[in-house]
Amino acid sequence: MNVYPFIEAEQAGKHNVKRACELLQVSRSAYYSRGEQSTRARVDEQLTEKIIEVHAASNGTYGAPRIHAELADAGLRHGRKRIARRMRAAGIRGKSPRRWRVTTIPDPTAATRPDLVKRNFAVDPAAIDTRWCGDITYINTWEGWLYLATVIDLASRRVVGWAVADHLKTDLVDAALTDALRRRRPGDGLAFHSDRGCQYTSAQHARLAKRHGVRLSVGRSGQCWDNAVAESFFATIKTELIHRQSWPTRIAARQAIFEYIEGWYNTRRRHSSLGYLSPAAYENGASVQLLPALKVA
Repeated sequence: MNVYPFIEAEQAGKHNVKRACELLQVSRSAYYSRGEQSTRARVDEQLTEKIIEVHAASNGTYGAPRIHAELADAGLRHGRKRIARRMRAAGIRGKSPRRWRVTTIPDPTAATRPDLVKRNFAVDPAAIDTRWCGDITYINTWEGWLYLATVIDLASRRVVGWAVADHLKTDLVDAALTDALRRRRPGDGLAFHSDRGCQYTSAQHARLAKRHGVRLSVGRSGQCWDNAVAESFFATIKTELIHRQSWPTRIAARQAIFEYIEGWYNTRRRHSSLGYLSPAAYENGASVQLLPALKVA
């Protein structure tokens, strides 16, 4: 027989809980701990609902660190380990990037250029639009390969320019850099860092950079870590978008890339290097951001 409701009734009537426990041969510690356990269970249930909500709003990509940041900004202060436990109990998990693969092919006859970055990828709001990086990756569609070139601001991790094409000509990387220059209009002396791919070391690309006062920078041959920020972005977009479905057409893939970069990655996706702010929020000096779908009671 469950005697706890009788004790609760005594407590509600302002009677002696100690005496009621003695009469029913129940320890007071067991009675009070039962109440604490019930409260924690209710909090866990509510927390799990919010976790599921945030995970769904991220299109199933957020793991415990980003969900923790999202809930903290909403005023829900729970430990990251507790959130991870609730995620496991609910059977949900974030997406982890795969290993990088090299796309560009070095040109052994290309002119030597300096490394102006030297693996200094520190974020810094005062250094926005002073150091960019670029690279190329590929997407498999039923119509054939689609190639994506990006330009990323090292100081804010924002994708400031990008372009797609069905070829790997220098025109592709020039289009991405031109897109970034048009959007951001940086001052002279901007450093644009890349690997030693033949597109980036070409005379055509050098002429474009010179016209706009851009200093070209390259990492060492065969050292993917020298362009780690660009490689990391490609690992992320492939994990969270490209590898999650098939792409019947290049147009469909391009539209999805547009929505991912402009509607998610730049503006809403939390970045670990930015204190779990999005690049746009970081550039705007924000301290808090929330997914539109998150409702806080």
